[in-house]
Amino acid sequence: MGIKNLSNKMYEGDNILSLSDVRYLPRWIVMLIDAIILFFSLFFSYFILDKLNVRPPTEWPLGIKFLFVLMVNGLFMYVFRTFSGIIRHSTFVDLFKLFLACLCTLVTLSIFNYLYLYIGGSKLFLTPLFFIYAMVSFTLLFAFRLVVKEFFHVLRQLKARGDSNRILVLGISESSVAIARAILDNLNLPYDLIGFLTDRKDSESARLLGKEIISKDKLKAKSKAELNVDGVLIIKELLTRDELNSWVNILLEKDIKIFKSPTLQKFRPGDLANSIKEMQIEDLLNRKPIKIDNDAISPRHEDKIILVTGGAGSIGAEIVRQVAKFNPKTIVVLDQAETPLYQIELEMKQEFPHIHFEFILADISNERRIEPVFKKFQFSMVYHAAAYKHVPLIEKNPREAILVNVLGTKNLSMFSSKYKVNRFVMISTDKAVNPTNVMGASKRMAELFVQSLQNLEGNQTKFITTRFGNVLGSNGSVIPHFKKQIEAGGPITVTHKDIVRYFMTIPEACELVLQAGTMGKGGEIFVFDMGEPVKIVNLARRMIKLSGFRPDEDIKIIFTGLRPGEKLYEELLSDGAKTLPTPHSSILISKDSTVEFSVIKRYTQQITIAALKCENDDIVKLLKEIVPEFKSENSIYQTLDL
Repeated sequence: MGIKNLSNKMYEGDNILSLSDVRYLPRWIVMLIDAIILFFSLFFSYFILDKLNVRPPTEWPLGIKFLFVLMVNGLFMYVFRTFSGIIRHSTFVDLFKLFLACLCTLVTLSIFNYLYLYIGGSKLFLTPLFFIYAMVSFTLLFAFRLVVKEFFHVLRQLKARGDSNRILVLGISESSVAIARAILDNLNLPYDLIGFLTDRKDSESARLLGKEIISKDKLKAKSKAELNVDGVLIIKELLTRDELNSWVNILLEKDIKIFKSPTLQKFRPGDLANSIKEMQIEDLLNRKPIKIDNDAISPRHEDKIILVTGGAGSIGAEIVRQVAKFNPKTIVVLDQAETPLYQIELEMKQEFPHIHFEFILADISNERRIEPVFKKFQFSMVYHAAAYKHVPLIEKNPREAILVNVLGTKNLSMFSSKYKVNRFVMISTDKAVNPTNVMGASKRMAELFVQSLQNLEGNQTKFITTRFGNVLGSNGSVIPHFKKQIEAGGPITVTHKDIVRYFMTIPEACELVLQAGTMGKGGEIFVFDMGEPVKIVNLARRMIKLSGFRPDEDIKIIFTGLRPGEKLYEELLSDGAKTLPTPHSSILISKDSTVEFSVIKRYTQQITIAALKCENDDIVKLLKEIVPEFKSENSIYQTLDL
């Protein structure tokens, strides 16, 4: 706060005044202090000459000389704006400005003095005075700034002894030092920087920004109490995946908090506090960075009309966000969930006010509601993300899976072909591969229907299917569920000690969807490189440690048994399926079996009738006929496989 706000605070009765509340001094106060320093420097310079028995020329009165020198010096300080920086954040640039102002004053006064000698026959000033004055004034001006800066550092350290986290910054590179300096210079951050952490062994005897440098070996050898540290700040971009894992394992073992930060260049302006966050489990899943070809994606979307079904869901909403970046003419967001649709509407209108959006509340299984939408907008691309996906719920309600996942997909794909949509991109799942549950089988049937349309006579639409595993943070996914259980004090429930899953972040999954939709020729099933599978119990243990608790002590882990239709291992490719490479290293084409349109059409009609009659056994029997690899596990429908 400035002086005015500070005085208001005192006037309003708040007698507890913290000097750290003063964000900066007004410029006029800095200029006044600088003027006093200059006056004292000049006075001291004359005092030194007097002690040396050197008598200055007396042509001008001493007061006039003082005024003249101070005006010249003040002019150059104004030109170089030495008063404009915030004193406690002074840098080498501010020091250089002071040096230039003093140097220019010295040169200007010397030139004037010799011109006066040339014209009037005598000097106004003794030349040594200028050098003494320049050295004294520069030293005192610099000392003033240094004292203020160090005073605020001490004040910050005193304030940090309260509830602030005592942290180490990982690394001694320029980026790490820049982050550390930013923390030291910000009194309001809840962090007290006590040193640096490095895997180098030759830096322990050195100090950086006046702080200790701790080696990796010392970190391993000492306890958290001996180190007297609460957390470590990590800049992920500076580490390889192996380095990150190595450090995280050590820190979690010692119950030391882990904070993450972008490089200083990526900080949001004025938002340093929110740029430093606690490390999340999503940061530790060994995901390779994914690069997409925006030059190929942009022409498919720019100035085009795009439909996103399921646009209020976690995947659909992210597709909407990413498509909006390519400046389409119109994005139509369709969903049957009223409140989430309204929320995405508010978000999009705020984030992308220049894009025209249409938000449509509709059920994709209702073809009379859906066809007018296609007739009105003449879409260039359709992203079909609408689906029911929760395995145990769908196992109990197979009717809904057929009406949405199968019939809804049929309606959208048929109208896409009828109204000559350029591309239709369906979002599928790894649970459609060798399905063990109704949800996965219904998605596999939807895949077969979409593929069968590609070679239908008269069809001009390119039908593309994308298939990937679990996405981090999606609605109902395991990580948000575990977070809630940890916040509630546990226990964390895991279905089986050996269960594993593939994971991908929502943004990168949607980036690959856009990329695959662009490169598809029609009829393909694209599968994504999901990285290494993750053991869910290990995921739970790491999340507990990241939250500052001890697994099996503070937070219990209990095993509840596999749920209906759930299997231990998910697959991305069918048995015997072959893959073909694509220009993108993270995308492959799966060569799964296909079905003729007439066959899948007949099955779709039959299964829809069974769904409308709520005949669950008939629904599942038909699913097993059209998807012969569908074998129920841990389900009431296992008897149908005998």
